[in-house]
Amino acid sequence: MSKRIDLTNQRFGRLVVLKYSGNNVANSNAMWLCQCDCGNQVVVDGVRLRSGITKSCGCLRRDLSRKRVFKNPDFVKYMGRSEQLRTDDGVSLSSIYESPRNKTGVIGVSYDQETGKWFARLMYQHHYVLLKSFDTIEEAINARRKAEERYLGLHRDHDSDDNTDS
Repeated sequence: MSKRIDLTNQRFGRLVVLKYSGNNVANSNAMWLCQCDCGNQVVVDGVRLRSGITKSCGCLRRDLSRKRVFKNPDFVKYMGRSEQLRTDDGVSLSSIYESPRNKTGVIGVSYDQETGKWFARLMYQHHYVLLKSFDTIEEAINARRKAEERYLGLHRDHDSDDNTDS
């Protein structure tokens, strides 16, 4: 068993390590509570800090995206035309159409390798009405379907997903 490297008070990008926060259950790496320059606190895997993968609580990505967006002519062309990105009911198109990156086959359900959890998401009228982690894919799918029924009025036969005629 290797000795943990103490990262307390060290800076990694916008993050300053405050204290040790246990081990990652998925890979046994040390986890660290960090204070971001923006004021948020976040728990980060020590390997991700030391390798430079994680440099902020997420605010760095938002800041860079904000700057880069104006350099994308297609985005600028549709800026302010949110009807291009949402249904008339305010439902994000990404919430109802499967992305080519989707590996689960269920819209709004994904697996997070870092935490070993399944996530279910649904955005409705510009807000997440479902953003939760689950231990199993079945729980995540069930939560997504219930949110679809509640917010989108979608009623699915849960047994029809296997495409069998029994």
